[in-house]
Formats: sequence, structure tokens, C-alpha cells
Amino acid sequence: MNETTQNAPDSQVVTMLDAGVLVPFQNQPFRVATGEEMDQLKESIQEYGVLSPLLARPLPNGSYEIVSGHRRKAACEALGITRLPVLVRPMTDDEAIILLVDSNIQREHILPSEKAFAYKMKMEAIKHQGKATSAQVGPKLSSEIVGKDCGDSRNQVKRYIRLTCLIHSILQMVDEGRIAFNPAVEISYLTEEDQQLLKDEIDACQATPPLTQSRTLKQMSQAGTLTREYLHHLLTEEKPNQRQKFFLNQEDVKKFFPPNYTPEQMHNTILLLLRNWQHKRGYNKNQPER
Repeated sequence: MNETTQNAPDSQVVTMLDAGVLVPFQNQPFRVATGEEMDQLKESIQEYGVLSPLLARPLPNGSYEIVSGHRRKAACEALGITRLPVLVRPMTDDEAIILLVDSNIQREHILPSEKAFAYKMKMEAIKHQGKATSAQVGPKLSSEIVGKDCGDSRNQVKRYIRLTCLIHSILQMVDEGRIAFNPAVEISYLTEEDQQLLKDEIDACQATPPLTQSRTLKQMSQAGTLTREYLHHLLTEEKPNQRQKFFLNQEDVKKFFPPNYTPEQMHNTILLLLRNWQHKRGYNKNQPER
């Protein structure tokens, strides 16, 4: 393996490493971006090079585990770039996890599942480091530290971590926006078997439980009284002011918007375009269309 070094502006040594010796962080929760976001990163690297070096730690087998820079490495590989600037820093598992989470958690686009597993990893790392003063207040202090660093309350951190108890197929629905955050937290208290029953009935009935129903399901699952028959009844019963709903997959929609648009901005823009479309057609929703 050939290595060359250079001094970074902050006097830390940056090493040029072969991409083959850089391995992803084990069980890291953040996905590598695809689509337009990745295309823009590749265009930037192609024009200016890798402006910010990757951060990695040396492993006993001679490879280097990436702590920050998974997307930059993927973009370079797609461009055929085989040598990357890397800031190599020895660090413990807990130190690496905390840096990994802190360098990714403030990304503009982050899925609920990514935040959930990131919070869980960081909270466990902080507890391992002994930042809590006693076993009694340890979980409280560690969740407060995570929340303060990441901009969420202690309770919100714990609620996000609850999502890690969801089975994969339901957690995917949360990421897709098909199940809202608050009902998902309640559903996370169901046993794995009951969650699978619920997912089967969601698919069959094409309906998802709102917050009130999710709380009922939590209580019944914990009492061991939840049945498939009740799930079917709950999901198919007519609710007050019930309206048929449809969902737009965020992945399908965001390709039409600039990469810096938030889901709220996309939502508002779509409504504005629909109002303009309605106005141009002279269509009144209270009158039948001719």
C-alpha cells in the first residue's frame, strides 16, 4: 500500500490512502445517498476534488475504518478515483461512534430509522465512557447528552430509540411516511409476533392505525390479548370523518425538487401547483366537473 502525507490547514496530517483499504464503519446506521444528491457530490468532486478529507481510524489488520466520509468514498469510487485524502486518528470504539453520529446527525435529509439507531449507538457509547455519575441516573444523563448535542429533548431521544424495536417492514413504512412517528412509537411496544400480525393486516386492509388505536394495540399486546380478528376489525371499522387517503413516496417526488428542499417545502409547492392547476381549469371543487 502506497501512502503519502500532507499537512492539513489545522496542522493535522492527512494521508493519501488507496480506497481498497478503507472499510465502512461496522453497523453504521446512515445510508449512502443515491440519485440527485449523489450526482451533485460527484460533480463537485470531479470539478474541485475531495475538499474535506475522510476521517478514519486504523484497524489491527492494516485497514482503516471510516468514521466520516462514506458518501465521499462512494462518489470517488463511482468516478474511478482510487486514492483519497484521509485524516487518520486512533480512537476507541466509543469515541468513533460518537464522532460518527455527530458528523452525520445534522444532515439535511435523515430518515427516522437512521436517527433512531444513531441515537441508540451514541447513548450506549456515552454510557460506556462512564459520563454518567451513577447507575441510577446513567440512562437519564446519557439521553440528555445525546439530546443536547443533537437538538432533541431527552424524551424525544428515548422515543426515537423505541423505533429500533420495530420489525423491519414496519420501520420501513415509518421511513416512507406511511406510518406517523407517534403511532409508530406505540406500536414498538407490541411483541415481534404481534407486530408481524399487524403488518399482515395493514397489507390486507390497506389501512394503518392512528395514535389512539396504536395505544390500544400496545395495551392489548402487553396483556397478551391481541388477536388477528381484532386487528382486522380495528383496521376496517369506519371512523368519524374517515376519508380515503393516498400517499406520495418521497423518493418519487424529491427528484423533481432542488436537493435542499425539505419535505414541508415540497408539500407546500405541490399544493400551490395544484391550486394553480385548479384555477387555470376554472374548476370548483363544489361543482361537478363537466
